[in-house]
Amino acid sequence: MAANTFDMVVIGAGPGGYVAAIRGAQLGLNVAIVEREHLGGICLNWGCIPTKALLRSAEVFHLMHRAKEFGLKAEGIGYDLDAVVQRSRGVAKQLSGGIGHLMKKNKITVFMGAATIPAKGKVSVKTDKGTEELTSKSIVLATGARARELPGLEADGDLVWTYKHALQPKRMPKKLLVIGSGAIGIEFASFFNTLGADTTVVEVMDRVLPVEDAEISAFAKKAFVKQGMKIMEKSTVKKLDRAKGKVTAHIEAGGKTETMEFDTVISAVGIIGNVENLGLEGLGVKIDRTHVVTDEYCRTGIDGLYAIGDIAGAPWLAHKASHEGVMVAELIAGQHPHPIKPNSIAGCTYCHPQVASVGLTEAKAREAGHTVKVGRFPFIGNGKAIALGEAEGLVKTVFDAKTGELLGAHMIGAEVTELIQGYVVGRTLETTEAELMETVFPHPTLSEMMHEAVLDAYGRVIHM
Repeated sequence: MAANTFDMVVIGAGPGGYVAAIRGAQLGLNVAIVEREHLGGICLNWGCIPTKALLRSAEVFHLMHRAKEFGLKAEGIGYDLDAVVQRSRGVAKQLSGGIGHLMKKNKITVFMGAATIPAKGKVSVKTDKGTEELTSKSIVLATGARARELPGLEADGDLVWTYKHALQPKRMPKKLLVIGSGAIGIEFASFFNTLGADTTVVEVMDRVLPVEDAEISAFAKKAFVKQGMKIMEKSTVKKLDRAKGKVTAHIEAGGKTETMEFDTVISAVGIIGNVENLGLEGLGVKIDRTHVVTDEYCRTGIDGLYAIGDIAGAPWLAHKASHEGVMVAELIAGQHPHPIKPNSIAGCTYCHPQVASVGLTEAKAREAGHTVKVGRFPFIGNGKAIALGEAEGLVKTVFDAKTGELLGAHMIGAEVTELIQGYVVGRTLETTEAELMETVFPHPTLSEMMHEAVLDAYGRVIHM
């Protein structure tokens, strides 16, 4: 093969891109990957992984304060913010380095630089050393997304932060405003609130965590308020007046505007796809609201050009990107993979308490015309939850009353981000309530609540 000619070129080395590259290499393709910043993308370096490391520190700090409940002694409890951040960066660095190793192991050629697609089947990479011209029949766009900035609410890194600034805070906020209560906003609100920041969350929709089931949102709000957060729903931050060391936010709710003062603002109002400067317009790629339009196989409609992950639209989840990467690599290698079903992808939020869900909410299931059976089981009815000292939570299941299909599952409480996978497997296997009821869940575990929530939907719950 001529130099710089590949079977597949991947642009972007986040969890979509690097996984696509590895799967392509496994299938015998000659693969190149182009990355302009860090291997591992936002997820490993500035998103999923370092935030979980921060939140773990906050969780341990929270537990230390509860030592007495467990018959333990912990005195003079405090934290060192720099050390917390350092640990988080160390975790990110370790994993990012691991991706480099995986690229070598799979004989994937890595080009560090910014890519453009000057013509079909061509990729031009601007590196430190000059420009590399690559040729490939198959090109995979995995360029991800970045934080959306609203006019007047732009980040400055000092008073107003994006997630990137919030991951490496120069100081501990005393009075914090978080704009947006999706996963990113609420995770940062949870972290800083646990460490003692006076935290206010403003959400434009009628409830926090607006994509979750309404019952779970209500449960979460109650927990957040109990932890001292101020939650403002159906509210909009109209403008921010910045002065030395303080920000005055103009917040509109119910037709009235009030002003509130903060020393730090975190903006988490969604993301926009990295579609610029790639040459996509010239190729005739369809772009809708900063996202590349694709079919269910991630094909863009331009021969040999695919788009995966955040750039290809919702749900904006690393695990969806990885799965699309595998599917596209298999397509390129001439296999016949199944398309991904967005409704069977779980969403996880690592606030305190954790939130996880898959499939349809109760409201969406009814809207779609299903007659539903709903089951619920509270953490307070579970022995393991009580033994762990984590008795606040809820597992909710939504079934189709006619067919017994599991339409959706929604949870809030300790470790639900790990538990949700049971229901995900169930949905993938197209399981019905009968199989779930016949499944023996181990005791004592939190997972037993998943069984009880199914039993409850059918009037057979045991421990409640």
